[in-house]
Amino acid sequence: MLLMMMSSEYVMKLGEGHAHVVPVTVFVAVLCLCLVIGHFLQENRWVNESITAILIGCLAGTIILFISKGKSSHILRFDEEVFFIYLLPPIIFNAGFQVKKKQFFHNFFTIMLFGVVGVFISTTIISAGSMWLFPKFGFVGLTTRDYLGIGTIFSSTDTVCTLQVLHQDETPLLYSLVFGEGVVNDATSVVLFNTIQKLDVNRLHGRQAVRILLDFLYLFSTSTALGVSAGLLTAYVLKGLYFGRHCTVREIALMVLMAYLSYMLAELLNLSGILTVFFCGIFMSHYAWHNTTESSKITTRHVFATMSFIAETFIFLYVGMDALDIEKWKLSKLRVWTLLVICTILIFLILLGRAAFVFPLSFLSNYANRNASRSSTITFKHQVIILWAGLMRGAVSIALAFKEFTHSGVTWDPVNATVVTTTVIVVLFSTIVFGFLTKPLVSCLLPPHDANIGDLSREPTISKEDMRLPLLSFEESAATNVLRAKDSLSMLLERPVHTIHHYWRRFDDAYMRPLFGGPRNNNSS
Repeated sequence: MLLMMMSSEYVMKLGEGHAHVVPVTVFVAVLCLCLVIGHFLQENRWVNESITAILIGCLAGTIILFISKGKSSHILRFDEEVFFIYLLPPIIFNAGFQVKKKQFFHNFFTIMLFGVVGVFISTTIISAGSMWLFPKFGFVGLTTRDYLGIGTIFSSTDTVCTLQVLHQDETPLLYSLVFGEGVVNDATSVVLFNTIQKLDVNRLHGRQAVRILLDFLYLFSTSTALGVSAGLLTAYVLKGLYFGRHCTVREIALMVLMAYLSYMLAELLNLSGILTVFFCGIFMSHYAWHNTTESSKITTRHVFATMSFIAETFIFLYVGMDALDIEKWKLSKLRVWTLLVICTILIFLILLGRAAFVFPLSFLSNYANRNASRSSTITFKHQVIILWAGLMRGAVSIALAFKEFTHSGVTWDPVNATVVTTTVIVVLFSTIVFGFLTKPLVSCLLPPHDANIGDLSREPTISKEDMRLPLLSFEESAATNVLRAKDSLSMLLERPVHTIHHYWRRFDDAYMRPLFGGPRNNNSS
């Protein structure tokens, strides 16, 4: 009713004095409406916050379209720079800050397989498939770089929606894999997308493929190192200066600003801000959080989660409104039937590209963990759920499409308008349809009594004495150290993931925690 009361003059005229205040006010009111409706749907297993925001966005867009007499469905105009600078950092930082690190790093090898290798496989299949099928249905005018860009746009999974479908406590193994893949997937997609924009498509050869791989490895390692450094620096400052004895607000402000600073430095240095702020969140949670007062520990978790939630809701609300953007629909020269065929092709290619790496890479992961002392096998049911949960597309796909095919959210090119409209439709369909069906699918394949199969929350037994010892002791004889090194090498070859995690925990307790903060025991999450 609030939107019906807004006259078309106030919504559409951007030259008046209150032109920017009124749209923002209405948008905030709609955000509040999302919170209220989301509260009533909290217990509904079919609907999550993302779907609620999208549906309310569609409804708001319809009302605005009616008020403006078919001229526009927007309150605000989307700007991809706003997304990358203001909306994405709190979402990714909160994901790193709240994640259960024990499970994440136990699955690190599998997560990297899905999040890095999987993106390359999916991008190849979607790019090649669209390049072959689009012209057959009358959609022409795209360049080779455009097709490669489309491949990366639709290879980015929706971390936000997936996290709202799965839960850490109910399905810890699945949550760890899908969540970790989602973050690494987003980072890989953005890095690969930016690399493609600099690519000379007229001279594609083996050397350029190697160069892309080397550039990615450089960006991944340097971005991670920057995030780790920011997290450790924050922890060291908080531990050494103990801000909380005077004012708890300062220590919270320092954590927020250092996290944002790490993201902006990464973007300034042409690195991956997503990876940087994600690992910054992990290391702040692992070290810096323990150096704050009890009240700040509670406040930080709620503040970061709130900022992330608002940003997520904002994005999906806008996606719902943009689906009814009459300007882009008019610009597209394709018939509605042809446009729907293009969307169907993309959804099929997304499904094909996902299946092409989930099953083979799961087999490879199971083979690498074949000698593990406990069950961490990705069963076929797990693989089906991972495939399905990763079919959803969302905020990053929208932002990359706007970045490539529009200028500040506006385009006058029919081909570009078609790509953006298609992206919005695919995001809407995948989020609503796959989002609706994911919870019932999880309940069907993994009933509550089977949900903790493959639970990684129980660690292998490690003696306290081993945890206190460094990797090699200078107080022991050389022969003892040699024997220990041989045993360690044998463990590494037989159980690489478990062994690396085992020795990292010993190193962490012996050296890192005393310097940067945190409890020295077996129970850190």
